Amino acid sequence: MKLLVVEDEHTLLQSILEYFTQEEFLCEGSATYADALNKIEDFSYDCIILDINLPDGNGLRLLQHLRRQKKHDAVIIISARDSLQDKITGLDYGADDYITKPFHLSELNARVKALLRRKYVHGSNTLELGNLQIELFSRTASCGQQKLSLTKSEFDLLAYLMNNPNRVVSRQAIAEHIYGNQSDNMPSFDFVYSQIKNLKRKLKEKGCDDLIQTVYGLGYKLSL
Repeated sequence: MKLLVVEDEHTLLQSILEYFTQEEFLCEGSATYADALNKIEDFSYDCIILDINLPDGNGLRLLQHLRRQKKHDAVIIISARDSLQDKITGLDYGADDYITKPFHLSELNARVKALLRRKYVHGSNTLELGNLQIELFSRTASCGQQKLSLTKSEFDLLAYLMNNPNRVVSRQAIAEHIYGNQSDNMPSFDFVYSQIKNLKRKLKEKGCDDLIQTVYGLGYKLSL
């Protein structure tokens, strides 16, 4: 899962990034309005943790921009503003949740995971396609009753494809989803081919062959 944290208080930003990295999220951080705006325009995120008060702008404007662009990134506002009207305003602008500072990181984690369950798997932790199944937060995958042994990148790739069934996704989209803005420094996306090849081999070994299709010139698609 890909997470963007927009928070200008350095210590809190680092604490959230470190916590969710340990939870196996791909995390990126922004401390300013301008940097956050660039990131949400260039990339998509499973969830954005958004502070309202930024040194060069208002987080609610970022939220409005996100929704005007018809982007569906989930958003949790984190703010020291704790009045009822502030919460109502944030939710009316398109936030999915609102948590007031100070908060425990374990509570923020629970809210992020609950939001992602609603967004992707209708309240469950599980994604299924045929006899292929993955548990999102325990990060395990199986084909039938056989466990798949996947690297972190392979699991993220499989989850991304399963969240986009019957949809062609490009190598660039895969690279950006798995590696975030690090993909900007990559000379090519040929490594995606290698990861797809390894994932297809592992699926075939467990009896889940022919799920991932190559659409030449466009990308890859996972379908029955």
